[in-house]
Amino acid sequence: MFSVGKWKNGEKWTNWAGNIISYPSEMYLPRSIEEVVNVVSHARDTTKTIRVTGAAHSFSAVAMPEHIALSLHNMRGLIAVNSEKQEATFWAGTYLYEMGPLLAKHGFALMNMGDIQEQTIAGAISTGTHGTGVTLGSLSSTVTAWGFVDGTGTYREHLRGTDALSEAIHVSLGMLGVLVKVTMQVMPLYSLHYVGTRETFTKGLASYREDIRQHRHVEWFYFPSSETIQVKRMNAMAPVYQSEWSKCVETLKLQIVENGAFFAISELCKWKPSLSGAMSRLAAANVIEGEKVGISYEIYPSPRSVKFQESEYAIPLTQFEACMEEIHETFKKGHLNVHFPLECRTTAGEAGYLSPTQGQESAFIAFHMYKGMSEEPYFKWVHTLMQKYKGRPHWGKQSHLTAEHVHGLYPAIDKFLEVRALYDPDDVFFTGYLKKLFVL
Repeated sequence: MFSVGKWKNGEKWTNWAGNIISYPSEMYLPRSIEEVVNVVSHARDTTKTIRVTGAAHSFSAVAMPEHIALSLHNMRGLIAVNSEKQEATFWAGTYLYEMGPLLAKHGFALMNMGDIQEQTIAGAISTGTHGTGVTLGSLSSTVTAWGFVDGTGTYREHLRGTDALSEAIHVSLGMLGVLVKVTMQVMPLYSLHYVGTRETFTKGLASYREDIRQHRHVEWFYFPSSETIQVKRMNAMAPVYQSEWSKCVETLKLQIVENGAFFAISELCKWKPSLSGAMSRLAAANVIEGEKVGISYEIYPSPRSVKFQESEYAIPLTQFEACMEEIHETFKKGHLNVHFPLECRTTAGEAGYLSPTQGQESAFIAFHMYKGMSEEPYFKWVHTLMQKYKGRPHWGKQSHLTAEHVHGLYPAIDKFLEVRALYDPDDVFFTGYLKKLFVL
């Protein structure tokens, strides 16, 4: 994902999916807040923009550096744990896969995680990265305090409240400054009981509302052009550790079936897109069913070695069934060559001027296209469909958003931009890509 050895001025920078490429003239790997301050001051003096590149796992250009690329790779680790408040403070460059083991040593765990754990906590918070669970918010919602260097080169610490800065920095896309420290609400260490099943689309849709209330986590994988879904259900329980043998077996199954076999299927679809429907049905028929128990940070993520492009939207939870029925009818007509399953998750509504949920319980639907296949027709259809259901895209995923769309979808956008101008008056963090999204 991220290689320090390739971190050189003028070298090519690209994201994980390979669809975003740039050649920043300056690259920095600070080791302290003071060094971050110096980089920001330099950028301000030379009228250059900065992007904190994180793990480069965004599919959009949100992390693409124009002039200066800054990585927090050397600012990682657990700073402190407050057992009484159940809070933990991390350096913001810490990767998600590092956080679980660090917290477990103190008897704590993150409240939720997604199924990819390669991102930095700074990047995940700044883009509103989430897992699944209708009673649970995004990672951003668990932050209780932020430490950041703003566009004037000033280091600030801010406690969450109901004030404008809290609402703006909740999901900020890095437009207020460089996030260097975060304090997060955590919970006592727990395990997850995971059950994966293969079900029919009709049955799953009929029981969906009840299902997501009965289980802490419910996640769907809907297979285009088929009548099949894979349902993953997880519930918290007292800590139980997986044996090393069990973990090896699970990893082997995932690598062989979900990555190895699916890679072969994907290559066939790239060679002949008209095979996509048949290959989707083949993948659906070979869904891995099973049950396992393990510490939460071992169960949440799944290895993802088959590369893809992704677009994801949040819609009001009340619209999920109608939206999925329309999606299902479209795929049944065979007009779209898609074999990658759609990933369907839920979150609680949460505050934040740029939160895709806008305070509503939401369903997130993620659409994927295998790298090397043309995603444009598919994602264009997705964007048109999501407008019908008031969908707001995940900021780190591909979309067809324009400033007109953003200003129409986010009622408090002017308040956000006022806060942004206050903390970044010289546009140190306001790249051309971001201006296209936020300036009418």
